[in-house]
Amino acid sequence: AAGPWGRRLLLLPPPPLLLLALAACAARASEITFELPDNAKQCFYEEIAQGTKCTLEFQVITGGHYDVDCRLEDPDGIVLYKEMKKQYDSFTFTASRNGTYKFCFSNEFSTFTHKTVYFDFQVGEDPPLFPSENRVTALTQMESACVSIHEALKSVIDYQTHFRLREAQGRSRAEDLNTRVAYWSIGEAIILLVVSIGQVFLLKSFFSDKRTTTTRVGS
Repeated sequence: AAGPWGRRLLLLPPPPLLLLALAACAARASEITFELPDNAKQCFYEEIAQGTKCTLEFQVITGGHYDVDCRLEDPDGIVLYKEMKKQYDSFTFTASRNGTYKFCFSNEFSTFTHKTVYFDFQVGEDPPLFPSENRVTALTQMESACVSIHEALKSVIDYQTHFRLREAQGRSRAEDLNTRVAYWSIGEAIILLVVSIGQVFLLKSFFSDKRTTTTRVGS
């Protein structure tokens, strides 16, 4: 059975080297990781035949509150799926007609934070390992074992992809936290330095001699 993040393996390099990755198989599937700048919108297009089952899955890996807007439209512009500020989600549909389907990711609500988004768009289903047409006998024991191993390996790939995404997201959060701690430490050091210098000058003023001026008035 398919896992939560698609059937193809996406090797995610560590941020900020997350670049474009694309894989295509018999049942056309695209896995892409891309940068989505602030106040930006990115759309993708796919030619789909009527009656084809499709699945769109996405997850925000880095940036802000890890959320984007997602919208999916059919060739007539009818909205099939629309979610606002989602961190991750999955949507499965069957194409109602032939044509170009459009799905977009939007970060227009963010004014200064860019995002890194991963998505997996599957069109159709994987062909069977041993096609049943032109067969006069049932699967042999070895063929059945191969099918079971094949399905198990697909599940392993699914979970590997899922954990790689979680790893990339966790690394991004850790680096962001480390940067904040570093800036906070620098700020504290500067404040302590300023306060220390101020106290030295204040104490010095307490012990400095005050000059007095005496004026004689002649008679």
